[in-house]
Amino acid sequence: MISAFLIIWLSLNVIKKRRGNRISIGDGGIDELKTAMAAQSNAVEYIPIALLLLFALEYNQGNILIVHLLGIALITGRTVHAKGILSGQLPVRVLGMQVTIYTIMALAISNFAYLPYEKFFKL
Repeated sequence: MISAFLIIWLSLNVIKKRRGNRISIGDGGIDELKTAMAAQSNAVEYIPIALLLLFALEYNQGNILIVHLLGIALITGRTVHAKGILSGQLPVRVLGMQVTIYTIMALAISNFAYLPYEKFFKL
């Protein structure tokens, strides 16, 4: 749910920039709008796969503490990344991206660890 609010906030930021510059489609060559659009599209690219992996981990009965910690890490990484893009602070943006990528990697690995292998391989 928090990730939805992050995407809504980023979307509203794009709408605000478009209205302010009277641009209905595209970026109109406005750097501020390009930046807002990049922040929004980046969130929309990474959040869905991470949420699917988070759901799978919970569904596979992964440790609830791990599920929550990785969820917090995802939201933290995406928020830091968005703030970094919008403020033009490259180190903040990179930190957000690193947290996001490491979280997705941890989710993928955790899902392998918690897969119900007995359902797939009858011994």
